Amino acid sequence: MKCIIETPVGNLLLRETAGGISEISFTEQKAFWNDGCFLKQAADQLDEYFKGKRTVFDFPLDVEGTVFQKQVWDALYRIPFGETRSYQEIACEIGRPKASRAVGMACHVNPVVIAVPCHRVIGKNGSLTGFGGGIDKKSYLLEFEKGQTDLQNSDS
Repeated sequence: MKCIIETPVGNLLLRETAGGISEISFTEQKAFWNDGCFLKQAADQLDEYFKGKRTVFDFPLDVEGTVFQKQVWDALYRIPFGETRSYQEIACEIGRPKASRAVGMACHVNPVVIAVPCHRVIGKNGSLTGFGGGIDKKSYLLEFEKGQTDLQNSDS
């Protein structure tokens, strides 16, 4: 089952299986709703994220990938809200220090954008390289998270 939701960064296609959310991807298609248990949970949490009320997603994921891709996606999931890591740092974190390009490819095929935050991975020189949704969306998400983090820090 699938649905398409509107977000500040563009429409997102959500797809669920019996095990959880299997896809979150950018789309140009018009929004529509289907009532699925995981779809509702994911849509609600994405809404909270864009309202600045959520920094971590806890709806179940049901994604397919190689062992390496899943290691990369697990590392991406652990990048804190509002922070970034380089492809090289992710490669080192998973014990494959020479695999920066392969990390980039795993980011490129990440089936659940935002929930597994591939937008938080940048070039080692700080450049905003590659993002399936486009650099403009990556920049928006990073600036959005930085702004939310700045607000949280000023409230402390």
